Amino acid sequence: MKILYHFGRYLMLLKKVFRQPEKMTVYRRQFLVEVEKLGLDSVWIVAIISVFMGAVLTIQMAFNIDSPLVPLYTIGFATRQSMVLEFAPTIISLILCGKVGSRIASEIGTMRVTEQIDALEVMGINSASFLILPKIMAAMFIFPFLIMMSMVLGVIGGWVAGTTTGLITSFGYIYGIQSFFHMYDVWYALTKTVVFAFIITSISAYHGYHTSGGALEVGNASTSGVVYSSIAIIFSNLILTQLLLA
Repeated sequence: MKILYHFGRYLMLLKKVFRQPEKMTVYRRQFLVEVEKLGLDSVWIVAIISVFMGAVLTIQMAFNIDSPLVPLYTIGFATRQSMVLEFAPTIISLILCGKVGSRIASEIGTMRVTEQIDALEVMGINSASFLILPKIMAAMFIFPFLIMMSMVLGVIGGWVAGTTTGLITSFGYIYGIQSFFHMYDVWYALTKTVVFAFIITSISAYHGYHTSGGALEVGNASTSGVVYSSIAIIFSNLILTQLLLA
């Protein structure tokens, strides 16, 4: 019953979030601020993780292909498919869930316990829309660019690892990443990314918005936002994979 209670309150918050904003100019300005905070500030961690993920994938694939019947270009092909279909959209989204989700929950939670949200309500401002909507829209806009960057850097990281260790030639790796490419795989990954962006921002904001107490409760809200967002991402990943690839 507690799950149904929180789910219902979450839907009620979303209804409040997507009401008609009062001044679009304020929202546009806040949208750009959130793009920088939620997206551009995460570029470095996405880049580092993506390069090393691609490198590890390439090395593992090379050591697991021990049959002469399997062409070496399979290493490049498998690295590309793994990065595009799963590692970039899902793993990077889980990383962003920890970084971005905790930031959103703690920021809004702090505003709740310090009564800043109450002050917005007293002034007649829709606090849920004002605080949460720009974050949702910014994440849904900027996350796909981060994921595309992750795909490219992962493939590059695999190329560097494969060629420097002598596990595969540069020609063989590049031929592998070009083989059997379908643009639908990229659209599938970006579709998942947009859904994950909505999940991360909305669930984290929900836990922050309904925080009560003090600093300890803000920390608990931040933790809960990350945990439940991660669970929702894994669950929705299964559903989207079945719907889009079955």
